[in-house]
Amino acid sequence: MDPINRTIRRLSGSDQFQQRYEMMKKEIAANPEVQHFLQQNEENLSPNAADQGMIKLYEYMNRSVKCADCPSLGECKNTMQGYEPKLIIQNGFIDLQYAPCPRQLAAREQKETEKLIQSMYVPKDVLKATFDQVDIDSPSRMKALQMAEDLVKRLTEDPEHYKGLYLYGQFGVGKSYLLGAIANELKNKNKASFILYFPEFLKEMKQSLGDQSFAGKVDAVKKASILMLDDIGAESISSWARDEVLGTILQYRMAEGLPTFFTSNFDYEGLEHHLTFSQRGEEEPVKAARIMERIKFLSIPVEMKGKNKRNS
Repeated sequence: MDPINRTIRRLSGSDQFQQRYEMMKKEIAANPEVQHFLQQNEENLSPNAADQGMIKLYEYMNRSVKCADCPSLGECKNTMQGYEPKLIIQNGFIDLQYAPCPRQLAAREQKETEKLIQSMYVPKDVLKATFDQVDIDSPSRMKALQMAEDLVKRLTEDPEHYKGLYLYGQFGVGKSYLLGAIANELKNKNKASFILYFPEFLKEMKQSLGDQSFAGKVDAVKKASILMLDDIGAESISSWARDEVLGTILQYRMAEGLPTFFTSNFDYEGLEHHLTFSQRGEEEPVKAARIMERIKFLSIPVEMKGKNKRNS
């Protein structure tokens, strides 16, 4: 051990070492992020904390890439892929702590939800959709795209924003495709979203009653940071599915202010009429109105018109 100490003392006393050390100190002192951290925590730092934490500050300053500039989780260049260093204070001294980056957190949420829910059943073209590829051959499609772009910006910049879109219109006008484009744009901005093809989801929920997984699946869906329910109203719905599944999910999301998107062939009035009648033909307007109150609270209606792209 003594030879190592002698070597360190010898190197630290050399002109070359001192020059490099002084250059490092100047780089650190000129870094805006480091300056901000030191100023914000001045009262909590020991008198010589900056000098003793020089290596930690330098490591933080020279991380491979800032998460905001990272192209994707798979291309992360940081020492620990998917983790970003954060400066912290421990007992008055500077230290580094590695925490999952926004992309890592979004990927985890997506993975955990997909483990529970198998009913995505979303076409491949929808999963690859982008705003650039959305067909804007009609004024209503143009308006829907503009509103979608605006919503993505709001959801990215304002953590308090909870309104999603309720996209409605005839078959094949691009509602699901636009939903996929929104999901992909949010993904590019480190925001996790989860798309469910609603008719298949209800079938899965009915089957899950037999394997005791119902509660866990509903819980995962209702707590998704951004939820997208595709083709709501296409199913023949039972009172149980409407009240115990859809109602439970929407009540939680309304209470928590969680962004929720919908697509449907029905407008608000048409969907309320659809939800009024159960599979048995029972008429329950009050319960249907309760569901619609939650949908209206969570979304902004946008009609999409145009040619049926599936037949062209």
